[in-house]
Amino acid sequence: MAEIAEGGGGHDKGGKKRPKKGSTRIDMTPMVDLGFLLLTFFVMTTTFSKPKVMSLAYPAKVDPKVPVDLPKLNNGITFLLTKNDKIYYYLGEFFAPGNSKGMPATTLEETNFSATDPKGLRKLLADKNAFVIKQKELLDNQLKRKIIADTTYERLLNGPTGLKTKKQALKVLIKTDDKATCENFIDLVDEVKIAQIGVIAPIELMKSEADLLKAKL
Repeated sequence: MAEIAEGGGGHDKGGKKRPKKGSTRIDMTPMVDLGFLLLTFFVMTTTFSKPKVMSLAYPAKVDPKVPVDLPKLNNGITFLLTKNDKIYYYLGEFFAPGNSKGMPATTLEETNFSATDPKGLRKLLADKNAFVIKQKELLDNQLKRKIIADTTYERLLNGPTGLKTKKQALKVLIKTDDKATCENFIDLVDEVKIAQIGVIAPIELMKSEADLLKAKL
């Protein structure tokens, strides 16, 4: 606050009384306190930007000498990347020719990275993951109407038991040979993210899959 200190008056040699002189001093202490209060307010209320990353599930290494029974893949799709921007896929489990289960041998289907092609990757993922996309639209509507909070929305969509991890949600496995490019791998992950797929796992290409891919090429 401002303080005015009055100085003493006096008389000049002619006997006239001189006016009193006032000195002004401003106390800045309240302004400093106010500055810290504002700083604390902005720090506590500001939302810091979070890095936009996608988590990938990497399988643990296993001993190739030990036979392993692969678990059943519910609502899964496996992509095989190779040279010349080629991308192939198959649905569900892989069955080699003459397998012990007596199942028909797996065949590969081809797609592409086009976002407009009806047979392209984006349309394929959207159709296969329609359950999550439709349910997400309902959650988006509830969030927009403020029926649910941001934290509830995030938990229902991406939580451990959220929408993207349900049995009906599409799971994606990505496998590459030694001729595939990193660019194609990143493009595929981007398309998977656009399709709202939550379970993605890069896995090593099996020999039977490599043989099938080679025959396809």
